[in-house]
Amino acid sequence: MKRFVFAFALASTQLATPLWAAPPKDLEARVETLRKAAGVPGMAIAIVEDGKTVLARGWGEKKLGSNDPVTPNTIFPTGSTGKAFTVAALATLVDAGKIGWDDKVIDRLPGFQMYDPWVTREMTIRDLLVHRSGLGLGAGDLLFVPRSDLPRAEAVKRLRYIKPATSFRSGYAYDNVLYMVAGQLIESVSGDTWEKYVVDHVLRPAGMTVSTSDDDSYFATADRAQPHARMSSGLRGVGNQEVLDERDGLARNAAPAGGLAVSPTDMAKWLAVQLAHGKLPGGGQLYSEAQAAEMWAPVTLQPISPRPDNLKLTQPMFYTYALGWDVQDYRGAKIIWHGGAVFGFQTAVVLIPEKNVGFSIEINSEDGELIVGLMYELLDHYMDLPKADWPEKYAAFKKERVAKGLAMFKASAAKPAKVGPSLALTRYTGIFADPWYGNIEVAQGKSGLTIDFKSTPRMGGRLDHWQYDTFVTRFDDKTIEPAYVTFGLDAEGKVERVTMKPVSPIADFSYDYQDLLFAPVAAAK
Repeated sequence: MKRFVFAFALASTQLATPLWAAPPKDLEARVETLRKAAGVPGMAIAIVEDGKTVLARGWGEKKLGSNDPVTPNTIFPTGSTGKAFTVAALATLVDAGKIGWDDKVIDRLPGFQMYDPWVTREMTIRDLLVHRSGLGLGAGDLLFVPRSDLPRAEAVKRLRYIKPATSFRSGYAYDNVLYMVAGQLIESVSGDTWEKYVVDHVLRPAGMTVSTSDDDSYFATADRAQPHARMSSGLRGVGNQEVLDERDGLARNAAPAGGLAVSPTDMAKWLAVQLAHGKLPGGGQLYSEAQAAEMWAPVTLQPISPRPDNLKLTQPMFYTYALGWDVQDYRGAKIIWHGGAVFGFQTAVVLIPEKNVGFSIEINSEDGELIVGLMYELLDHYMDLPKADWPEKYAAFKKERVAKGLAMFKASAAKPAKVGPSLALTRYTGIFADPWYGNIEVAQGKSGLTIDFKSTPRMGGRLDHWQYDTFVTRFDDKTIEPAYVTFGLDAEGKVERVTMKPVSPIADFSYDYQDLLFAPVAAAK
């Protein structure tokens, strides 16, 4: 999801009011119709025009079946839209002369280390923020997905064991772990945790009074939305909405990559600060004009995937990543935006700079097609373009994609070869270690093999034989994406490696099972 800014100045009160000078007249009814059609339990929208909040309200309910309405102050976990807040926190340190964007990370965070020593020496603070490190898509996300008890410092330490997928600065691949590093760097330079620093130096100075950055504050806030996902079919994203455990998905050690919870009223204040290039409504600057320019300056080119004919108008001509923001064009206008997703929630924050308008859309489910469709509908409104029924088109696109994924899932699940396993089940047991993730334990229970992911609380269950020496996880927690687990044997028939890959063809990239390579841990003598 993303974010817009809108700038407009009237030279004279004699000029006619532009068509986009207010939200669409039917917006509130339209949103409610779309929300119900999509089956989204609750949502919130904030809109800022010329520095003024013109809309900050909710629709639906915080929890399915609760009849507890979403209010202007209901907080929603906002996922990766929080990266821009981490960048803003860094910007305050740049303004204070404590760091520079192109400072070497190792000079500000002693002990920082990447897999490659040269990359370790050359990595700058800017490099942490723009997804050009050489890491693969979502590399290391299992350090916090679906949950973790690893301290942030330990997760950052394990970064040195993640092998790069490409050379340094050669291309774009979205990651979260380097924003974890940015959070540790803020602590190293300021002496405050990321959680405290971002509250004291970004949220509260911007007037964001109810937004939270840590678990204690989050769970102490009664007016908070609850997470939902479609889980009933066996393939995540298909079936009926279910309420999720709200302890999951907050990814506390990865909070600098997306650990904020923000209300629509507070999000409007954030939009206003961004549109004003860091200027605060009461005077002064949250961060300087110079740092505002740095935030929005494109750094890394992103690949552009072709879109079907009925969505072609939404396909950008250029697509880049700046410091915590996507920067692209939409039908002749520059758009600054970012999407965010944690389990059970999705968000978009969007700016149209030349119109001096910004808006955000938050939902307490994983039905992102509603957000994308509404995003383009609001863009068209503020750019005085005809309606194009984007929400309906994206809903149809999502339905087709999910149907294809479900067909692939069922086809692959239906035809395993009736061969294997090669060994007696006891010979697959043991403790196996991956350098960056840590350990798994494979044991034999009353009904067969079990697996336990030791760095992830409550991530365990059965291993059912699939084919050959491959098994499939049957996690006790049904919200966790299942994985194929393949045991590689040496010439003597002993397990020498364990590899994995997601079962679902549309699994979230944060389930980066394919990056794991486990080896047996020798038993202590």
